[in-house]
Amino acid sequence: PKVPGHAVLARIRSESRTASIPVVVLSSSDERADIDRAYELGANSYIRKAVHLGEFVEMIQQVGGYWLGLNLTAERER
Repeated sequence: PKVPGHAVLARIRSESRTASIPVVVLSSSDERADIDRAYELGANSYIRKAVHLGEFVEMIQQVGGYWLGLNLTAERER
């Protein structure tokens, strides 16, 4: 609380023990400057928060599928 998301992301990327953690930004902003800044700071993905419950549920399912695919790929590479 009270810390901007971009500051949190910058901190995550600046620490060696957390720098490689995949980060998905979930934001209500669809401003190009906010999206660009998140990627400049090292975000892996940027998702705009859904306004309606149905959209929110669909978005969460998509994020779950994304992470599942990412983890399966990482597991295969070991």
